[in-house]
Amino acid sequence: MADEPKVQFENKREMDAAAFSQAAYVLDQARQKVGDTEACEKALKYNQLLWSIVQADVSEGKNELPDELKANLISLSLFVDKQTSKGLSDPTEELLDSLININLNISEGLMEGN
Repeated sequence: MADEPKVQFENKREMDAAAFSQAAYVLDQARQKVGDTEACEKALKYNQLLWSIVQADVSEGKNELPDELKANLISLSLFVDKQTSKGLSDPTEELLDSLININLNISEGLMEGN
């Protein structure tokens, strides 16, 4: 395991884009077997962790993003939290699709700036 190559990123935007893309992939895997409660729970909690990190980063006083962007990211993270709560009790393909689309859109937006 220690001999596995580590992924190198050009910058933080690229790393963040990869994180959102990975979360979308994990959610997509769960969507394909939506009846597997354990897989759905694992994917939703993985995504929730990512968005918790986003929330903490955006709320930090040193964050230099424009206020409007920070507010939009906080609103989006609250939406993700609500969807995650719903999904943990009743995962559906539509719910997972909405989270996948959000993550892919964020990832694509981050890569546009590179």
